[in-house]
Formats: sequence, C-alpha cells, structure tokens
Amino acid sequence: MLGDLSRGPKHPSPKKRKPIETGLADEARFIKSWFENPLRAGAVSPSGRFLARMMARYVDPHKAGPVVELGPGTGAITEALLARGVAPDRLYLIEFDPNFCRHLRRRFPGVHVIEGDAYRFRELLAGRFDEAVTSVVSSLPLLVKSEKQRFALLGDAFDCMAADGTFIQFTYGVVSPIPRDSSMGPAFRAEPSPPVWLNLPPARVWVYRQGASLESRARPNPAQEFFDRLRSGAERIQIDLKREFDGARARLSPKARLSEPARKTRRPGAPSSHKGRGGKSLRP
Repeated sequence: MLGDLSRGPKHPSPKKRKPIETGLADEARFIKSWFENPLRAGAVSPSGRFLARMMARYVDPHKAGPVVELGPGTGAITEALLARGVAPDRLYLIEFDPNFCRHLRRRFPGVHVIEGDAYRFRELLAGRFDEAVTSVVSSLPLLVKSEKQRFALLGDAFDCMAADGTFIQFTYGVVSPIPRDSSMGPAFRAEPSPPVWLNLPPARVWVYRQGASLESRARPNPAQEFFDRLRSGAERIQIDLKREFDGARARLSPKARLSEPARKTRRPGAPSSHKGRGGKSLRP
C-alpha cells in the first residue's frame, strides 16, 4: 500500500544561515561608517565569514578569562567567536561608533559592548574584571597609525593578558602590521596564518605572543647590522686617515727635520773620494 504522498519527500533541514537582508544591512552600515570616517573604519566592507573564522580559530574557548574584541564593527568576528564556543558574558567589545554599539547590543544580547576608543581599551576595561585576558582580537586599521602607537597597543594587550595570551590581528597587507625588526616595542613572537583568499580583499591573520623569538635572539635586526658595519668601517677609515695624517705632520715638523742625520753632499766639480780595493784611491 502506498504511503501518504501528501506529506511530500523528506529532506534534511537546511543549515541555518544569516538572512541576506541582515548581510546587506551590515554592508550598508559599514559603508556609511567608512564615508563618515575612512581612516577610523579602515575597510569599506565588514570582514567575510572565512576571515572571521580564521581569527576565531586562534582563540581557545576553553581557557578561563575574558576575550576582548577591538573594533568589532557590525559583529562578523563576534559571531564567529560565539560560534567557536566563547560564552557571551566573556566577550567585551570596544567600539567607537555609537551606531555600531547599538546594533551590537541588539544583535548579541549578553555580550558586553563598551563605547570608546579601542586604543585606550585598558582604561575602558579598568575595574570590569579581575582575571587575566585570554585573547585580544583586533580589527583595527593599524597601518594608519604610527609604529609607536601600534607598539603601545600591543604592549597594553600584553600587560593585561596571561603569559600565554594571544593578540590576534588581521591585515590586507603581505607583511606583519606590527614591525618584527624593530627594538621600539615589547619583545614578541609573530605567527602568520595562511592567506584567506576568499575574503574581499584577500587577507591574512597575525598572532602575537609575548617573548622574543629564537630567530630574533640569534640574529639582530638586518638593517641595524648594516648600519653597524657601515659605522665600523667609517671608524676604521677615520682611524687610518688620522694615523697617516699624524705621520705626515710628524715628518714635516721642524723638530723632525733637525733630528735627521746630516747628509754629506758633494760640491759640484769636487773629485770623488771613493776608494778601490786595498784602500787605494781611485782618483787619477
């Protein structure tokens, strides 16, 4: 007997996805923010889900302690962190744009959203928790800031982290946004992720941890090595020139000329006094 065909064929329930309307609204918010302040926004569109997952991959959801996100924007990376297993009450989001802050509070109930300058996150988080921070996840456009400001941000993150904490930063560039060959900032180790080609534009994630790398201990900054060699060579040349100059000046001084033995000179037309064998004079 045929079964009830009115129910239709059974299909597995589709995987829940973010509605396209939500994605378009996030794009519109981000573009509006970029037009209002392009240097602060840094990017024209929010991070894609592949980049967000790559960043969340470096956060251990089982470690105790808060997770701080800097510059969450519309919440693409926040969503990936929650999907990774980070509890909402462990997440502290520091966002400058008040419109984004209102959007984040509506979208992620239970997450701590703090309005303010992310480069001053230590002041904004003072007194909010007693535990060491597990990870700082940053979407800030670091390359629009000076190296001094970038190193200050990394130093602040290390100061509030556990010893094994991670500072996670993405960039659209090909090199580390925090220079690895500078002695200006704190000692750190840097680890790049594989390129995220499916992001627009393609990006890479950098993970920074406290402590000098073995490579940096074994070999100093190449640029510093070059200038050290240049300075050393210039000093040697300067020493050699000084030695030659002092020698020439000593030879030309009046005292040096008086101390030399008097040379016997023969008057023009005077007979030679050379003698041959046996002491006989060779004069005719």
